Amino acid sequence: MIERYTLPEMSNLWNDNYKFQTWLKVEIAVCEAQAELGYIPKEAVAEIKTKANFDPRRILEIEAEVNHDVIAFLTNINEFVGDAGRYIHMGMTSSDMLDTALALQLVASLNLLLQSLGRLIVAIRNKAREYKYTVMIGRSHGIHAEPISFGFKLAGWLAEVLRHQERLNQLQENIAVGKISGAVGTYANIEPRVEMLACKKLGLKPDSASTQVISRDRHANYVQLLALLASSIERFAVEIRNLQKTDVLEVEEYFSKGQKGSSAMPHKRNPICSERLTGIARIIRGYAVAALENVALWHERDISHSSVERVILPDACILTYFMLEETTNLVTNLLIYPENMARNMNCYGGVVFSQRVLLALLKKGVSREEAYILVQENANKAWNKPDGNFRSLISQDDRINGKLSVEEIATCFDPQYHLQHLDQVYQRLDI
Repeated sequence: MIERYTLPEMSNLWNDNYKFQTWLKVEIAVCEAQAELGYIPKEAVAEIKTKANFDPRRILEIEAEVNHDVIAFLTNINEFVGDAGRYIHMGMTSSDMLDTALALQLVASLNLLLQSLGRLIVAIRNKAREYKYTVMIGRSHGIHAEPISFGFKLAGWLAEVLRHQERLNQLQENIAVGKISGAVGTYANIEPRVEMLACKKLGLKPDSASTQVISRDRHANYVQLLALLASSIERFAVEIRNLQKTDVLEVEEYFSKGQKGSSAMPHKRNPICSERLTGIARIIRGYAVAALENVALWHERDISHSSVERVILPDACILTYFMLEETTNLVTNLLIYPENMARNMNCYGGVVFSQRVLLALLKKGVSREEAYILVQENANKAWNKPDGNFRSLISQDDRINGKLSVEEIATCFDPQYHLQHLDQVYQRLDI
């Protein structure tokens, strides 16, 4: 991924040096398991652990000749280890080391993502608590519907990210899988006990039935869950973008001192973070498609998945981590405008309280069809009129004020009525 969207914490888990470290970690774990079972001398393992090292530049130099990255790595390791190096990779195939090491990278990345997601959860929960009773208009089809609170909107975001936290925690078990079963996975030249011991040392569990590779449904699931998380972040970002429109302006991204929004128009304050998040989500969803394409390999293996994963796995992790950190910062510093929320909600004289008037008439014995027609007539008269005032029209309509008292009409226009069960939602989410 380009540096613009790469944060060092995640990038450090996907550079060549870290990758080679995980490769060496797997090879040493297998050697230790082999020694414990008496297949290789313990003295050789001690020597390997003491001398084993690698030089990334030398590995690339060897690879340029042999055209095989694992052979180049093993050759370089043996240049450091010497004679004891003959026990390294004994009975293994390249994918034993590659797939098991990849699992270590994916687990480490997932742990970092969960930490970042935890910070986002805290940010949303704090903001939801702060704006619990800040009344605004709820919208359906983009049109004013009925009052909600901004905190209630954030509670919906919180519930969604908590579901993602649960999914990612479950994903840890699914992806923390290694395989040390040799060519085509039959354990012909290395026994299952070696795999079990080596995986235990690495904090993994053996794959239940691998071929020469770990089946790619696991990796597809990993990327799909990242894509789902990215899509939720996009939903939040699109909401912010809509609420920041000039003619709405209920929230706004923080605009720092010295920041400029347009090369041509000095007045511009654009929702650039939210738009960036929207765009990045598209990329990660595209990676999910590529990960699904990787599932169908030929027979016991081919390497059509390899070139794809070299791009999509680091990029998906790096981009998702960037999105989480960006979203946490966005939510934490989001500017909220309660006055504009109140203004927008009360346009056209509180026409959004039409259902409350409808229900009040029903309780007075008016038929639903008649009550609906009466309320809709007055709503239509107020709708999209500069001086439209639904409440005033309702109060002056003898067909309505003959049924409802002044106090009963006033009650219909109380926005707090719509928040009466808000505590129950907050209790469910521990806000």
